[in-house]
Amino acid sequence: MAGNNSYTIVEYFGGDDGYRCGYCKNEKGNFSHGMWSHTMTVQDYQDLIDRGWRRSGKYVYKPIMNKTCCPQYTIRCHALNFQPSRSHKKILKKISKFLSKGELPTGQGDGEPMDSMCEEAGPREPTKVCLSEVECPAITEIQKEVVDSKPADSETSRKDPASVSDGRSAATTPKPGIGADPNRPPCRKAKDLRKERRLQKEQMRQQAGGVSSLVTPTPATPAQTNQPKPLEDFINELFPDSPLHRLEVRLVRSSPPSPQFKASFDASYQVYKLYQMAIHKDPPDKPSESQFRRFLCDSPLEAESSPDGPEMGYGSFHQQYLLDGRIVAVGVIDILPTCVSSVYLYYHPDFASLSLGSYSALRELAFTRQLQKQSPKLSYYYLGFYIHSCPKMRYKGQYQPSDLLCPETYVWVPIERCIPDLENARYARFNQDPDAGDTRVLKDVGRALVLYRRTVMPYAAYSRKRKGSSDETEVEQYAGLVGQVCAERILLYRA
Repeated sequence: MAGNNSYTIVEYFGGDDGYRCGYCKNEKGNFSHGMWSHTMTVQDYQDLIDRGWRRSGKYVYKPIMNKTCCPQYTIRCHALNFQPSRSHKKILKKISKFLSKGELPTGQGDGEPMDSMCEEAGPREPTKVCLSEVECPAITEIQKEVVDSKPADSETSRKDPASVSDGRSAATTPKPGIGADPNRPPCRKAKDLRKERRLQKEQMRQQAGGVSSLVTPTPATPAQTNQPKPLEDFINELFPDSPLHRLEVRLVRSSPPSPQFKASFDASYQVYKLYQMAIHKDPPDKPSESQFRRFLCDSPLEAESSPDGPEMGYGSFHQQYLLDGRIVAVGVIDILPTCVSSVYLYYHPDFASLSLGSYSALRELAFTRQLQKQSPKLSYYYLGFYIHSCPKMRYKGQYQPSDLLCPETYVWVPIERCIPDLENARYARFNQDPDAGDTRVLKDVGRALVLYRRTVMPYAAYSRKRKGSSDETEVEQYAGLVGQVCAERILLYRA
């Protein structure tokens, strides 16, 4: 992690003014608190998103839940316990058909929301638009052709062949014999042999100088009897040796930008521009390069590493889909101490019918599970905000098991317990204990850290230096929103 000399430095903006909502289109109904972050450690951001904050570029915002028109609840999925639904399996099979046979479905993806622009910025924030949510975000590790070639009801393929009916009469008992030759290798399924050969070829390709792999996919182990097929098995099902299309996903660090990120910047930006024009109906001059940099490339998060963390370290990354060597989609993610947090996904509009939002979320879930093997505490997948009052944003609740963050006590509550409350009201407190409160609230605002004239000091010392200062109410509000841990660690910039 970052050393002791690493600080988070923020400028806090109030949330008194209303802005246009990207979900219900209310011109003045969107209310949020905001902070401009000059720099931020990954642990501080982890603590902030666990109190309902999210970032868009370097701007970090928190909806005023009991005031905004469309309350946005932080949602996380328990990646290790996730099981794909029938609709998820269909999406994987759709990707498989396209890559193996070139079959591109007609129409839009299955229920993926496309309207993701929201104006979140505060009155002093340099930009006035924030990209808060799109479908589901990005993808993950570089991984040759990834598909699901099995239908959702393929459980029988994993059972003992002797117990599977093939439509003929019941199998007769074999005649007694001496059994298999113990000196010969055991029989193996042709599918398993093909899978092993493909993995060997991929490893040889990487060692020979091909695109480096973030996490080399491991062969799926045989499923235990009566246990559901894990997500990795669906994703790692391999194509025939010669698929029509080849899909790779390349991880590049976006902040600070790696050489690979710089080399692919123009190609990535062109895909973003086409996406904004086709999906969000932007005029050709609106999706500018500067907008692209601000919202999807710039990040306050420091690049950090830890002995017990993932090998690529923590921070902000772009994951680039390469179809036959050409970038066709890009996912933006943050890798944090306990989670992979999705930020945004954009793709070439020619591939809108492939449900890339849902597909990439499945890939990110599998990616989180793989990172957890390197870093045991990194076990959650954050999908951004769940907005029950916006029907097209409810799809995030399909990634189970998931929790929603209580907006008053900041405890996690299983989503199935939250839905009845949200059916009755847009804003709801999920913690059923009426006496419970925010256990991490900062009660003594004087302990909040302030950066004043390049000197770090508690707010109590700052207020003595600035006698007659009128910002106490604002600092109290800020300290309550970020909580004790962050207020005593994050530097609040005061000019």
